Amino acid sequence: MPYDLYMVAGVVILALSLPSALSALIDSRTPRVSALLILVGGGLVGYALTRKPGGYGWTDVPEAFVNVIGHYFF
Repeated sequence: MPYDLYMVAGVVILALSLPSALSALIDSRTPRVSALLILVGGGLVGYALTRKPGGYGWTDVPEAFVNVIGHYFF
């Protein structure tokens, strides 16, 4: 369960970094904040992938979201 939280947090941070990166590139600015978010989110996902025995498959990611939401909200 604890590695599910790292996976979910990393995926959410990566998803939030995309609009920032696109906005900075369209406005011809350096995407500093989005680059930091990509590093943090990628680090969390990488940590979860390497620490969970057996790793994560594509079908395990939605299950991790359901587990984390169910654990903290219900």
